[in-house]
Amino acid sequence: MVMWVFGYGSLIWKAGFNFDERVVGFIREYRRVFYQGSTDHRGTPEFPGRTVTLEPAEGEVCWGAAYKISKKEDQENALEHLEVREKQYDEKAYLDFYTEPTATTPAISGVMVYIASPDRKRNMNYLGPASIKDIAKQIVEAKGPSGPNREYLFKLEEALLHFDCKDKHVSDLANEVRRIISGRELTVS
Repeated sequence: MVMWVFGYGSLIWKAGFNFDERVVGFIREYRRVFYQGSTDHRGTPEFPGRTVTLEPAEGEVCWGAAYKISKKEDQENALEHLEVREKQYDEKAYLDFYTEPTATTPAISGVMVYIASPDRKRNMNYLGPASIKDIAKQIVEAKGPSGPNREYLFKLEEALLHFDCKDKHVSDLANEVRRIISGRELTVS
């Protein structure tokens, strides 16, 4: 049996597991938001970074990449890798995946997606909504074992642009982070 995994954050540019095929597309009725705290990759427990999760959003789509994993050994290794990597994401959903905006039938059904829920009893790292400015300030300052939080944001922006995908939340945040950084460089000069 084939397994499919949908990536909408760092999985887009860094899967970290063997796969047979990568397909660009989207899931419906969700949007990508920087509401999840990262205390293990792009931040620390003392100063969490922000990474993306999904929230239900009627009429919206979230673009990303679906990975097909066929071999049983590769599936086991991928799941082992993802359970560690995505450990701060407390839900798994199995959703329909589309490749054409006008399609009424999914290209793939049952794509596995990791989601960080807003339930703070189950997900202690959920940070929730904040203004673009406040999220951007946190992203500028945060860094963790996987690197600066801004690197995560800029790589996500670049990957989405490579797909020719516009994500207003990501681009607004990236622009605000650049504005903050350039303002700091001007005051240092």
